[in-house]
Amino acid sequence: MKIRDLVSKTKSFLIKCKRVLKITRKPTMEEFKAIVKVSGLGIIIIGLIGFLIVLIDSLIK
Repeated sequence: MKIRDLVSKTKSFLIKCKRVLKITRKPTMEEFKAIVKVSGLGIIIIGLIGFLIVLIDSLIK
């Protein structure tokens, strides 16, 4: 019974993956540039927060 459940779950997962891959498309250049800008800004903000935490920690000690 457990093997059938595993096969059923795997088959269901693969069907869902196939459906998602069918509806995806390549982003336009404008969409790609926007994604790169937002991702880069997020990386910079997280880096600055980490830097400030380390700086404050070193000043406290």
